[in-house]
Amino acid sequence: MNLKIAVLPGDGIGPEVILQAKKALHAIGEVYNHEFVFEEALMGAIAIDKTGNPLPEQTLNLCLNTDAVLFGAIGDPKYDNNPDAKVRPEQGLLKLRKELGLFANIRPIKPYKALIEASPLKREIIEGADFTIFRELTGGAYFGAKTLNEEGTHASDLCEYSEEEITRIAHLAFKSAQNRRKKLTMVDKANVLETSRLWRKVVKKVSENYPDVALDFLFVDNAAMQIILNPKQFDVILTENLFGDILSDEASVITGSIGLLASASLGEKNALFEPIHGSYPQAKGKNIANPIASILSAAMLLEHFGLYKEANVVYQAVEKAIEYKVVTVDLKPDSKFGTNEVGEFISNVIFSKDDLLYFNNDNVHIGQSTIV
Repeated sequence: MNLKIAVLPGDGIGPEVILQAKKALHAIGEVYNHEFVFEEALMGAIAIDKTGNPLPEQTLNLCLNTDAVLFGAIGDPKYDNNPDAKVRPEQGLLKLRKELGLFANIRPIKPYKALIEASPLKREIIEGADFTIFRELTGGAYFGAKTLNEEGTHASDLCEYSEEEITRIAHLAFKSAQNRRKKLTMVDKANVLETSRLWRKVVKKVSENYPDVALDFLFVDNAAMQIILNPKQFDVILTENLFGDILSDEASVITGSIGLLASASLGEKNALFEPIHGSYPQAKGKNIANPIASILSAAMLLEHFGLYKEANVVYQAVEKAIEYKVVTVDLKPDSKFGTNEVGEFISNVIFSKDDLLYFNNDNVHIGQSTIV
């Protein structure tokens, strides 16, 4: 298979982690005779600094004319800490999602056995948890009309949803549940919000097409509590943009690090793959950022194009890195391995997947070469 992939490294640790994802895809291409052509472009704070636009037209045109987008991270303290900034890095990502029609964000949550102790939650609570969050991505308060009075003392953000916007992501979530444990939980705030009441009405209607999937509802405040108290009760969670943003980040504590969580953003024609973590500017250039989420995003890209065997090899390579404790300091505070070393190890496992005897366990643990 030949794929042209737009690569948007972005800001902070984005370039460092996206490089490791590219290494994994290169290894897959070599082993399975696929060709991945990467073309990089600017987005985020770096794009503002160089062009004045967080999403330059050149970048948008590239993304519209490639098979998929591989994205790193955006954000910079000089914009985050300036409430008066008129142009912000995040505006580029929001516009990109809208222009590409990326209405569904899919975020798998599943802890690794070897990292159970890395989570602040108790083993008996998180062991066996395995659920996916479907977050609507192009509607809601993030995209509604925004107002601020001249005095800067009164602001509003309009939250709007249409039946069509809810229906299209609901179908995706129900289809996913059919291939999992056949349970879907709709998260909303229907006791307060009119948009949530519309979500309930539409999702109930869509559920009639999926009689084999059990549907239940939770208010978002209760859902936030239940994700921590009993995450094993969930299979597929469906929710709107703002709630999904918050809940998926909260769910990262189950895995032990936000640096382990990948995501896919899908539309009718386009697809974007990214780690859910931010730009982590404090770690920029220090070789300490966890690249696993970015590498897993590359695995989700492979799955999207039907390359399930290849994606599984990437998942196995990540599990091998975790098993051998070739991880960054967020997962093992005394780790000798950095961003580059973790990425190199995973790509080496992909290359040598048929004979793991080539790996020298002693060398791995003292931080030397991983290949004999």
